[in-house]
Amino acid sequence: MGDNKLSRKKRLFTIILKVLMVLSILITVALILWMIIFVLFKGLKDISWHFIVSKPSYINESIGIWPNIVNTIYIVFTTIIVVIPAGTAAAIYLNEYGKNKKLIKIIEYASETLSAIPSIIYGLVGMLIFSNNIGTSILAGCLTLVIMNLPTVMRTVQESLKTVPNSYREGAYALSAGKFRMITTVVIPGCIDGIVTSCILAIGRIISESAALIYTAGISNACKNYFSGLFSSGASLTVALYVYAKEQGEIQVGYQIAAILMILTFIINILTVKIASKLKKRRLS
Repeated sequence: MGDNKLSRKKRLFTIILKVLMVLSILITVALILWMIIFVLFKGLKDISWHFIVSKPSYINESIGIWPNIVNTIYIVFTTIIVVIPAGTAAAIYLNEYGKNKKLIKIIEYASETLSAIPSIIYGLVGMLIFSNNIGTSILAGCLTLVIMNLPTVMRTVQESLKTVPNSYREGAYALSAGKFRMITTVVIPGCIDGIVTSCILAIGRIISESAALIYTAGISNACKNYFSGLFSSGASLTVALYVYAKEQGEIQVGYQIAAILMILTFIINILTVKIASKLKKRRLS
């Protein structure tokens, strides 16, 4: 009799937990969908082709965001080509080469702590270290974003490396492969999903960042080619959104830029997944 009461309590407890989990999922999804639909509805209805491909002009009193789109792409590309290899290399060293377990624990704890630091602190540090030496520029902003995203990329890839079975490594050693070759041909292809995840997380944070870039990359609306643009000031889309909405009171322009940011993030993430899928297929073939 006592066992039946206990089993009933357990079933009731399980049902309550399942209901709460489903409600949490529904509320979260509903909030995300509401936010996306609201921003797209408010922003897309007033977007014109001229708004996207033109430069802002105070003489003609016109607003354009083409320089900000170009600067955002420069910032994303430059930061990713530095932070993904650096973060992956650090994760490989900690997981495959590191022998001192206490030191590894300290590094992991430090990286998790750095991930929680507010971005404005990184902006101030980037201004003191990079902007004061190479000037307020897109490159200074990119280097600051590299420092911001390095802990997240490193920890994400490291956790993915831990999911690769040791039997894969032992099989590579049995075929007389060296450690470096084992890592490049067995371990990295086995954790490609984790690298893609870290890339998507980094892209999301890079595109959404504004506080750090205001201090390091500046608010200029100049549009230059890639190499000269790296060493000049340039505002990203998020910085432009802040300037138009907060400083100039152009709330509708803020909605338009936010809608374009959502679409741009979606496109970049889709391209990242497609490229990773092709690389994985090429490895397998």
